[in-house]
Amino acid sequence: MTKSRKTQPATPRQSNVFLLSNEPINPFVGIGSRDMGNKIFWNWGSDNIFPYALALMARSSATHRRVINDKTDYISGKGFSYDEKNAELEALIKYANSENESLHSVINKLAFDINMFGNGFLEIVTDKKKSFISIFHQDATKVRLHADNRHAWLCSDWFHFIENKAKQLPLYPMFEERDKYMRSVIHFSRYEPMFQHYGVPSYIAGLGVSEIAYKTDRWNISRLDNSFQMSGVLVVDASCKTEEDAKELKKQAEKEFAGKPGKVLFLLSNGIDGKGSTFTPVQSNNEGDWKYLHEQATSDIVVAHSWFRALSGLDYSTGFSPERILHEYEVALNTVILRQQSEILNPVVMAIRDIMNIDCSTLSFINKPPITVKPAYMMIWEARKADGLPYDENDEEQKKYLADLSKSKAETK
Repeated sequence: MTKSRKTQPATPRQSNVFLLSNEPINPFVGIGSRDMGNKIFWNWGSDNIFPYALALMARSSATHRRVINDKTDYISGKGFSYDEKNAELEALIKYANSENESLHSVINKLAFDINMFGNGFLEIVTDKKKSFISIFHQDATKVRLHADNRHAWLCSDWFHFIENKAKQLPLYPMFEERDKYMRSVIHFSRYEPMFQHYGVPSYIAGLGVSEIAYKTDRWNISRLDNSFQMSGVLVVDASCKTEEDAKELKKQAEKEFAGKPGKVLFLLSNGIDGKGSTFTPVQSNNEGDWKYLHEQATSDIVVAHSWFRALSGLDYSTGFSPERILHEYEVALNTVILRQQSEILNPVVMAIRDIMNIDCSTLSFINKPPITVKPAYMMIWEARKADGLPYDENDEEQKKYLADLSKSKAETK
């Protein structure tokens, strides 16, 4: 996942097609990255604002956001296990930087960025003597790669980039002095063919279905706001002397009767008796189609993320199944979680070793399933002890097996 960086100057690979063409480029298809003409950084997407679009979509689609949150929580784990006798490593895990963030907190933010954007950035800070190391997370939306392929730009607002106000840092393993400290940036990216500079999120094929899920949600909200009024044709029998009078009448009618999903077509008619106003509703029987479309989009979002429904709480309507949750967790652990944890932790361990020469061989993620199912042969007092509850191993009631409790409940029913 981590891109290796050469310490020697590198010439950016450029394609004349992208540098000379004025045609808009689909940001989802990144055969290359164009620069801004001044050749100081590589665009992230055709307009350099692709991360903003991904962040906005993640804040708009409930299912899409839920999967990102859950994947992040599982990949960042429950913390770290390590040799507690290693005082230097323990101090770094508890306080990774001067903002008193733990290493787990920093890694959690990094995992969130990687799952949302397909890219993540960590800033490594030390001094010339390498007497300490601090690890900071950098918001991926604020970072762009320099055109020299050896540095990264940090800017809080890429809509208004000003070179002399932006921050420039070298890419690891290079370090340069900034603000009296030696600094470097580690770039994490998900590999995707045809993308040379930035990675892409795993759900790249699900962008369309995420938008569908968002739009179906908005459609239902609009129907609710409009009290489920239906569409129709309203013929207003009124005498309008001027065109301005007709427009004003239509404006007032729209304000009073028109709904958001229930659009109304207004027709003005000059009747004889002034009592010819009619409303003809347009029947719509597509509620089932919308519901099916939303359910299908939800299912496709999970597939696009390479994730599992039970681990995102999407199957609780059919009943809570601990066995399925545990089964999917085991599959996710061995196919997604452990691999991404390794890709995240290896560069961090490398930086810690290079700078502080700290033994990190015992450092690893703590992974726990979302639920635990205790074996039927376990006694009640053993189960209470495992859950941290008060227990009495000499109590005759607590000496019963969990299987006996299940059997009693079954007989009661």
